[in-house]
Amino acid sequence: MELAAALDFIRPRRNGVLVALKRDGRPQLSNITYTLGDDGVVRISITADRAKYTNLLRDPRASLYVGKEDFWGYVVIDAQAELTAVAADADDATVDELVSVYRGAVGEHPDWDEYRAAMVADRRVVVRLHPVHAYGMGAG
Repeated sequence: MELAAALDFIRPRRNGVLVALKRDGRPQLSNITYTLGDDGVVRISITADRAKYTNLLRDPRASLYVGKEDFWGYVVIDAQAELTAVAADADDATVDELVSVYRGAVGEHPDWDEYRAAMVADRRVVVRLHPVHAYGMGAG
């Protein structure tokens, strides 16, 4: 499957399964909400105390599974993960990017100051998935 076609498939969707690799090489799967930027990078908000953070920090190879509503069509995007710094201040670059991720995935927040403070309190990070390969079926 062409990478461009895979990105077209996942662009209107928001939910998927992130696959990272555990220390022993077995997959670690997490249900996530994502947004796909105009730059072709998939962005996900996670906390720094979760297994997926530790796993991606150790081994940046990741995959994103996105399925069709009928369950039969799907796309898997293999990617290199890049992690931002942990949110440390309501006005830092990570929190600014988290605002963009939220807007892309959900829309406007009723209180951006509250959201920004929560991102710091939660120790949030943006995972940037840089796609390198895609496969799937029934996605057309």
